[in-house]
Amino acid sequence: MINSTRKPTAIERFLLHIHPNKIDERAIKFTNTFGLGGINALLFVLLVISGLLLRFTYVPTPEGAYNSIIYLQNNILFGKLLRNIHYISATLMVVTSFLHLIRVFYKQALFFERSKNWIYGLFLMILVLFANFTGYLLPWDQLAYWAVTIMTSMLEYIPLVGKPLANLFRGGDVVDGTTLINFYTLHTGLIPLLFVFFMSMHFWLVRKAKGVIVPQKDEPKMVKVYPNLVSKEILVALIVLASIFLFSIFLDAPLLNKASTTISPNPSKAPWYFMGVQELLMHIHPVFAVFVIPVAMIVLFFYFPYFKYNEVNVGVWFNSKNGQKLSMYSAMFAVLLTSILIIISEYLIDFNAWMPSFPAFISTGLFPFLLFAIPTFTFLYYWFKIKNSPIIELVISIVTIIITSYIIMMIVGIWFRGEGMNLIF
Repeated sequence: MINSTRKPTAIERFLLHIHPNKIDERAIKFTNTFGLGGINALLFVLLVISGLLLRFTYVPTPEGAYNSIIYLQNNILFGKLLRNIHYISATLMVVTSFLHLIRVFYKQALFFERSKNWIYGLFLMILVLFANFTGYLLPWDQLAYWAVTIMTSMLEYIPLVGKPLANLFRGGDVVDGTTLINFYTLHTGLIPLLFVFFMSMHFWLVRKAKGVIVPQKDEPKMVKVYPNLVSKEILVALIVLASIFLFSIFLDAPLLNKASTTISPNPSKAPWYFMGVQELLMHIHPVFAVFVIPVAMIVLFFYFPYFKYNEVNVGVWFNSKNGQKLSMYSAMFAVLLTSILIIISEYLIDFNAWMPSFPAFISTGLFPFLLFAIPTFTFLYYWFKIKNSPIIELVISIVTIIITSYIIMMIVGIWFRGEGMNLIF
């Protein structure tokens, strides 16, 4: 505990700069935040350190990239361990960033003075995905090369700007050495700088909003941040580091044969966190899969804090007991509906053959979209009219349906797509 009769140490001054002197005792409960924000900050530091060390041996050319990875793993002391740490940390950061984002949403810590921080958090989530994606190509093996080829090809479906945008990322019409340099520069230069800026703003806004949000109805009980919160942060950090190091000993980062521009693996898949998009692309028109639906989702998430809500209980999971029940039913509804539509699209209906007189945008785009949207609207209307659920809980339900549906498509794409991207069981 900091003694008021003595001058604080440099470490204590730093801790009081990122934390208030006192904090509501409820805010330091692990189940309130699960330490996800701090874990993400720790992972970023670990990724920067391991990434800087990897730069000493990495050669960002098609001729040298793969060989430099082989040299690192076989000839550098702890080289394979270092790469494993970087890979596992990057993968974990995608997961923990996503969990942190939905934790903030489900506890409604995005309204009023916290709305701006929600926007910064969304940008950070985009940066996490972009950092992971640009780093995906750097080993220059078959897995990386064809995953990036698939993803950049998806961009071409965006109306008007798709082809120029894909060429901008690739540095040309195909994934080649220019693409590797572009991704390397973004991954090791621009993206880390943007991370530092957005993370600084994110933490400052959390500090400005007086820390983690808690339910407002109860009277707060204030306790000292140091050591009450700091000791828990250190414990979580040590557990995370120990877990990463342990997994890095036994779990190797993937590395297939050197990239071949003429022979593609079967099946060729996008990175795991984008597999939901690739799966969606197999069931609906490319413009819907790559542009209409993703853009609508992005706009929706950015606009969430600014809807006109009623009965908002900030700091309360799912807003209320009824909200918890609705979210559970929404997840079950999304699992069932998404699974049924995948089976219908895969085995029962060929939308092109079924509606030959309609443009493809209608038969394979709008119609499959309505097959999902109409049951979803009916489900929400029932809870609104019959169960009298408030708007905030309906919005929580919408997000739950979107997230659950994407996870189901991602799981199908990762584990249930075999050769030729056919379903396997």
